Amino acid sequence: MIRNSSLLAQLRCEAVIVDLDGTMVDTMGDFAEALNRMLADLQLPAIDAQAIEPMVGKGSENLLRSVLQHVLSQQGHAPAATEIDNYYARAWEQYQHHYLAINGRFSRVYDGVEQGLRQMRNLGLKMACLTNKPLSFAEPLLKAKGLRDYFDCVFGGDSFERKKPDPLPLIKTCQALGSQPATTLMVGDSSNDAEAAHNAGCPVVLVSYGYNHGQPIRQVQAAGYVDSLAELVR
Repeated sequence: MIRNSSLLAQLRCEAVIVDLDGTMVDTMGDFAEALNRMLADLQLPAIDAQAIEPMVGKGSENLLRSVLQHVLSQQGHAPAATEIDNYYARAWEQYQHHYLAINGRFSRVYDGVEQGLRQMRNLGLKMACLTNKPLSFAEPLLKAKGLRDYFDCVFGGDSFERKKPDPLPLIKTCQALGSQPATTLMVGDSSNDAEAAHNAGCPVVLVSYGYNHGQPIRQVQAAGYVDSLAELVR
C-alpha cells in the first residue's frame, strides 16, 4: 500500500475517475426520502436509512428490488420473485419521480471533496465521474452541489451496457478521457469500485467513509485508503 501523502505522485496518474454516492456526496438522505415517498405511494411500510445503506452501490434496479424484498419480508413472509416483480414497474416510476424532485436536497458534499477535486484539476489531470446512479440523477446532483465543472465527462449506471463492478464502464471511461487504464486512478468507496478497477487494470484508492455494503473498507484490496479526497494530493 502506498502512503497517502504521495498517492497521485507515486501512482503517476494521467487521469482520475471518481465515484459519486458515498465518495463525493453523502446521498443517504436523498435515498431515504425518495424511497419512503415511493413506498407510501405503494401503501408499503417505510424503511430507515440504516437498512438502506448496505443496499446502495449496485444501481437503482438492485436498490429498488432490495428495498421491496426488505419491506415485504417485514410483513411476515418471504416474498416470491413474482411478488416483487408485480411492484417493481410502479416502484421504479414513483422512485424516479420522487428522486428527481428532491435530488440533492437531503444530501451533502463530504469534507475535502471540493478541495481535492480542485487540486487534481490544477495538476492538469483528466477527470471523469463514473457512478452506478442513473445519469439523469447524477448530472443534476453534481450541478446542484457545484461539482460538475471539475469533470471532463460524467457517466451513469445507464451509460453503458453493464455497471460496476463489471470493468466495462471503467474501460469505456478511459477511452472517453483518452487515457490508459494503468495510469487512470479509480477513487471510490466500495468493493464495487475496487473490483471494477482491478479487472480494468486501473489502480484504485478507497475512501474510509461511504457505503461498502456494510463491510469494512480496509478489507478491500486497494493501492491506498484516504479519509478525504484532499489527502490524494498532499
